[in-house]
Order: sequence, then structure tokens, then C-alpha cells
Amino acid sequence: MNSVKLITVFAENKLGELARVTKILADANVNLRWVTIATSGAFGVMKFLVDQCELAYHLLKQSRLMVSLVEVVAVEVEDSPGALHGVAKCLASHQINIENSSGFNARNRAVLLIEVKDPARARQVLEAERFRLLSQEEMLDL
Repeated sequence: MNSVKLITVFAENKLGELARVTKILADANVNLRWVTIATSGAFGVMKFLVDQCELAYHLLKQSRLMVSLVEVVAVEVEDSPGALHGVAKCLASHQINIENSSGFNARNRAVLLIEVKDPARARQVLEAERFRLLSQEEMLDL
């Protein structure tokens, strides 16, 4: 199964909060491979792809942070105009809504991280349409 898990931290949007979270991870020698932060007023959500997911989850939980694991679908696409559209169109045609998404390029590879309600179904649909899905290990190797 090409499952990718992200650490998600819901936190107050205040000075030093990111430093507090990243110190916990750095002190445990957890390597961050990807990060996104979104805020809405007084609160925000930090999402991390890390090399030691379970350890990071437990350490953040022990520190009384609101933390969860989120399963996402990682899709490798061509680095060209319309790549996201192709994925979005495919999922929409199968009644799958993209709730959150981000993308990046690494080593001449374009990757989309997609959050949907039913990741297993999204993976099945995308694989049937011949999209290349990446595993956690492949993501960490980028």
C-alpha cells in the first residue's frame, strides 16, 4: 500500500509555538522532510513529513500538544502545466473531494500530497488511471 503519514499539530498561533514544536523533534533527532503551516486567526495547523513518524507523534503527544497522524496520498506527476488539474479532474470524476493539497519539486520530480476523506479509495482510483503513487519510504528518499 502506498500510504504516507504526516504529523499534524493544531496549535495556538503565537510567538514561539513553532520553535517549541520543532525543538521537541530536533532534540529527538527527528528529521523534517517537508512542512506546511496554515493559520486562521488565533490558531493554526502545522503538518510535517518526518523520518520517524511514530516517535514524533508520541513525543509531541507527551508534550501535551494536539497532535494526530494524517494519511495522505502522494502522487508523482509531470512537472508541467496542468499536472494538478489532471489529478483533480480524475478524483472529481469519481466523486472524491480534495480537502487539502500541497506540492513540491525534488530531484526533477513533481509531487502532490493530497488529503481526502477516503485515501484508500483515492489511491485505487488514481492507480487505475495510471498515476504513480509514492510510499512513505519513497517520500523520505526524495
